[in-house]
Amino acid sequence: MKVQIYVAAHKPYQMPQDPTYRPIFVGAAIHGGAPQNYQPDNVGDNISASNPNFNELTAMYRIWKNCHADVKGLNQYRRYLSEAPKRKLAGILSMTEIESLLQQYDVIVPKKRHYYIESNYSHYVHAHHREPLDMMRTVISERHAAYLDDFDQLMHQTSAHMFNMMIMAGPKFDDYAKWVFDILFAVRDRIDIADYDVQEARVFGYLSEFLLDVWINHNQLKYVEVPVMYMEKQQLPAKAYNLLKRKFFPQAAKRTHF
Repeated sequence: MKVQIYVAAHKPYQMPQDPTYRPIFVGAAIHGGAPQNYQPDNVGDNISASNPNFNELTAMYRIWKNCHADVKGLNQYRRYLSEAPKRKLAGILSMTEIESLLQQYDVIVPKKRHYYIESNYSHYVHAHHREPLDMMRTVISERHAAYLDDFDQLMHQTSAHMFNMMIMAGPKFDDYAKWVFDILFAVRDRIDIADYDVQEARVFGYLSEFLLDVWINHNQLKYVEVPVMYMEKQQLPAKAYNLLKRKFFPQAAKRTHF
């Protein structure tokens, strides 16, 4: 069985030595190539030039279109699906652990992120422009109406599997990616982001974080949550402070990513 987990990165960074994991350099079309030993995301069928708007999804697109592994996955250079997060790279999921989990479950996902005082919808619109999220609902209602109830339920919940990180059988990964990009490309065609700043221009990456749970729940897939290993220290007090500021002082300057 071929297991290939890609690690999306936009700069050189410490990477796993395990050959199961392969670094993929996102936005290679913009940066003129990729660092040595990194898979560029602009080889083969790709959307590399759209990286400023799609974030790590340019990696997902390339994996969907060009990787034929039996098991596919996506992690990020600062975050990994892990068995023992305190061990850093030594604790990330091994090929054996991945194969074992996928014998019991359809999808491996990170532990949910909880917002407690906010629904997924209110958290998003307090942090980002409202129009793209509302447009995504419209697109789902028109193109994938069977998923609309699942989307609405998720919007009212206070937690979700975030980060665009997942591992699953190759055919399932491809089905998911096809569905995701059908929605996101339709949203892209209907909104104008010309005046968005650099942070907000990453809109399609943000939107997509909600789609994994919608797809899993609608298709009644069995998933397993594993811890997220962070390569860098988490600024939890700053995140909590900014969450409260966005909720209670929505006109204040917004900071959403640390």
